[in-house]
Amino acid sequence: MPIQHDTICAVATPPGTAGLAVIRVSGAHAIAMCNELFRSKAPLTEAKDHTIHYGWWSTATVRIDAVTVMIYRSPNSYTGEDVIEIGCHGGHHVIQQILESLLQQNARLAEPGEFTKRAFLNGKMDLTQVEAVGDIIHSQSRLGAQTAARQLAGGFTKRLEEFREALLHATGLLELELDFSEENIEFVSKPELRRIITGLMELASTLASSAQAAEVLRSGFVCAIVGYPNAGKSSLFNALLQRERAIVSPLPGTTRDFLTEPLFVQGYSLLLHDTAGIRSTLDSIELQGIYLTTSLIEQSNLILVVNDITQGLGHSASLVDDIQQRFPTSTVLLIHNKFDAVHPTSHVADGNASATLFCSATEGLGLDDLRSELLTQVRASTEGIQDVLVNRRQAILLGQMAQHLGSAIAAIDTGLDNDCIAVDIRSALRLLGEINGETWSPDVLDAVFSRFCIGK
Repeated sequence: MPIQHDTICAVATPPGTAGLAVIRVSGAHAIAMCNELFRSKAPLTEAKDHTIHYGWWSTATVRIDAVTVMIYRSPNSYTGEDVIEIGCHGGHHVIQQILESLLQQNARLAEPGEFTKRAFLNGKMDLTQVEAVGDIIHSQSRLGAQTAARQLAGGFTKRLEEFREALLHATGLLELELDFSEENIEFVSKPELRRIITGLMELASTLASSAQAAEVLRSGFVCAIVGYPNAGKSSLFNALLQRERAIVSPLPGTTRDFLTEPLFVQGYSLLLHDTAGIRSTLDSIELQGIYLTTSLIEQSNLILVVNDITQGLGHSASLVDDIQQRFPTSTVLLIHNKFDAVHPTSHVADGNASATLFCSATEGLGLDDLRSELLTQVRASTEGIQDVLVNRRQAILLGQMAQHLGSAIAAIDTGLDNDCIAVDIRSALRLLGEINGETWSPDVLDAVFSRFCIGK
């Protein structure tokens, strides 16, 4: 593994004014550097591992702040290096003065995710655990954060290790047979080998297919509210948020752009998009809003088509059909709004909507049923989770593994030699090494850490 010779520092807490802030320092000279700036009863160079000390952070001329200093000696730290975490008051100028004093001691500012990158390079965690750190930070659901925590604790690492041992066992038996080919000894029956490889292929495929569900837990369930002008889209948007976020007007075309707000329902995060009304118009700004609406529909997990029921039950049926034809994999929920203004009816013209509900955004009628349906939809979208938040990088590699294992099965079925079967199993092993970071390239690491914040 590469050895990091320099010492890095960064603020590990969010920017802004707060009661406390934490500044993290890591590297071979972290303790010595901080010892020059920290005034306490005893020097940090003599402090025991995993202890907290109180004192003043000062330069030769300026007393900056009363701080706590937590000391972690290598290798028993997050990065595997000597680490100091400085707890100070969360004022901007205090933080900047402490950072500047560290830079004067020849530390440098850390790059985004560099502390975790050093943890990986120093063997403190594998690449799936690194990615779990990012998921814990960015997860938009309680279940997503909990799943990522189990992944950080090594749950996915253990499964991949079991996967690896099974592949090594299979290829080892095949290659052992090759060594005794003249004696015609069979160490594993082909039906048994096929059963083992088939099970591994199905596991890889299942994990790869869970990536979309994992993205919902990671980034939120995206829900676009669409419909014709004056259907009550913005009113419904406000009603679900329980606050006046969107401007509501009887004039058609009021919403020119789209608004996005999170809605939290029983631990899940839904991203609600209030979009421009869909209609024929010569207004260039409104046309741009309609274009954005189409783009949002394409990216959404659920599309709420709001129908003005005072214009008739079938008023938006053609819009529902058009959306389903253009986006056949999308789930469409038809909402008959302004239900308080009409008499109940048993006939429902809903086009090809997946489900139909009645509500009044202004009166609050039917909103509980709508929230319940939204919860049902988001739960259904996460059913594929296998206790792992598979990301796009991992899904691609798992899919490629499944293909190689499928080729190995085909080789068994067609009676090819053991070396042909083993080639595909070894290819699957190589891909497994890319998933957990046994093998990696700088480009892969740059891509993984690009979404990390500075200080992590």
